[in-house]
Amino acid sequence: MIDLTPESVQAYLRAAYGEDARLLDLGSIGTLDKQGIKRFGYGKPLLVHFEVGGQRREGVLSIMRGDKYGHQFYWDRAAILMFQYETSARLPRHVRPLGLGYVDEADRLVPVAAPKEFFILNEKLEGYDYFVDLDRIRNGGFRPADVEQARAFARWLAEVHATKKDDADLYYRHVRNLLGASECIMGLVDEAFPHPCEFLPDAAFVALEKRLIDWRWRLRGFSHRLSAVHGDFHPWNVLVDGAGGFSVLDRSRGEWGEPAGDVATMAANYLLFGLLSSPEQGLLAGPFETLWRAFFKEYLERSGDQDCLRAMAPFFVFRALVIVSPEWYPDHPLPVRRALVRFLTHVLEDDIFDWRHVNRYLE
Repeated sequence: MIDLTPESVQAYLRAAYGEDARLLDLGSIGTLDKQGIKRFGYGKPLLVHFEVGGQRREGVLSIMRGDKYGHQFYWDRAAILMFQYETSARLPRHVRPLGLGYVDEADRLVPVAAPKEFFILNEKLEGYDYFVDLDRIRNGGFRPADVEQARAFARWLAEVHATKKDDADLYYRHVRNLLGASECIMGLVDEAFPHPCEFLPDAAFVALEKRLIDWRWRLRGFSHRLSAVHGDFHPWNVLVDGAGGFSVLDRSRGEWGEPAGDVATMAANYLLFGLLSSPEQGLLAGPFETLWRAFFKEYLERSGDQDCLRAMAPFFVFRALVIVSPEWYPDHPLPVRRALVRFLTHVLEDDIFDWRHVNRYLE
């Protein structure tokens, strides 16, 4: 619940409309029942009578109720309210928005005036992108410290994933988004590939999506695995310092999810750089196979989570679609794309991902 007082509404009106704005009355819709103004409940709108420049006005102050239908977090609800604020007045006969704002930690009503775009200011971190190290390795500069770096990533993930949450609906949402969100599998299929596609015909996309539906229903049995996640843990979102230390950027797709997704995201890039090192061979070998094995071994030992291998396949499909996409990676040789297609197709056929024998998914 949010504590609301006439004083806080008065302060909002002045911030939004100017110093001459004055609250006249406040209460429940239809009655102006003063019992309703002490606590502002989710989904309980309040009628506001106020005056600006001597002109009497009235409005309805409301906040969206959180629910399990993709509205669990305040940023979900903010997106919907921003949409309504931006578009409602453009629809004939629709109620007109008078203001948009947020409630801060002190239960103050803070107006957002005429928004056009939002921004975030983050701290500046030291280091360089981890993919620079992978390029060095690809060009023959493999070092023993690279193996320890991969292990450090695995240890960090195991520590992050150790925080669990009991919320089956949030896990279902995570899996639903994996398949259907615009920036995940189906969005990539629609937007990140030409149709027809030289190396992946439309019939193969259809078969892939149908197979993923089977996996969606299988993963419903894994909701107890909901854990804290990064959500986009790949070499372009990791800054390293060259001495084993690292920092991460751009947490994405929710605070909670399936741990296998983070593991698959980094591992898929070891696979990609390995294939780029010897495109005609079409297999994972050499330094990147060493990194792959060190990363998986360390993670499984530190986390004790062998069951992540039962959930991993569709997350590998998502990441493989990203790295095989000509939209995102226009310069891949065709043999690399074909190897990645074999991987994302074959990986769905196993109930348990066989990380020790990854090359059988590439054959």
